[in-house]
Amino acid sequence: MFVVFCIVSSIPYGPNVLYQLSKAESFPAIQNSRIYSIYDNPYGTSYGKWTAKWWEWAYSIPSKINPAYDNTGRLCSINQTSPVWFLPGTYGHDVVRKCALSNNTSILFPILNSECSYAEFPYMKNESQLRDCAKAEQDKINSLEASIDGIKLTNLNQYRLQSPLFNFSLPDDNILHLKPQTTQGVSDGNWVFLRPLSIGIHTISFRGDTIDSSGNNTDSFALPTGWNYNTSYILSIK
Repeated sequence: MFVVFCIVSSIPYGPNVLYQLSKAESFPAIQNSRIYSIYDNPYGTSYGKWTAKWWEWAYSIPSKINPAYDNTGRLCSINQTSPVWFLPGTYGHDVVRKCALSNNTSILFPILNSECSYAEFPYMKNESQLRDCAKAEQDKINSLEASIDGIKLTNLNQYRLQSPLFNFSLPDDNILHLKPQTTQGVSDGNWVFLRPLSIGIHTISFRGDTIDSSGNNTDSFALPTGWNYNTSYILSIK
């Protein structure tokens, strides 16, 4: 007589996760030991809320000192706090940035991401419309690449999710080129959330592409088109 034991696991697919695993893939098979899963709660906060915090951080910094438009890395530490540092991509050209941070710090960055808010789209009246808008922009992504110390990360589509509705404030000289205000938005993106790196020098590289990257480009920070260039960070972990 044979006794068969079945182990059933439950993977928490929240309402903000856009892509579930196909039958041909298993969650443990795509998990990378150096990065968080979108189902994790790093430091007691959901992955989705951390992505919202990334946008809040990015929008809070005036354009003249915003790390997203920094060609060297000299602005890496602007408004950064432990236990998570936020890193942006680059607009219009490839870039290599050099940054220094402590060895107990996690790192969150988007390969490409999108965001829609009432400030940018005042005709939108509810969260559902914002979600549809962010999804429509992120659906334009057709290529994703990321590596850590030369080792490519795979299954990057499995790290796409939407944020909860979040508040953010735009200062004077903000990167959206709008009047200073506080508003609400929703983001959608493909992210990499790194666990703390070991002491030493590490290199992170990433880029994505969009279906309309050769035309109708916009310089909006909130949209992925135009941000489809290679971003590399040489990190000194101390």
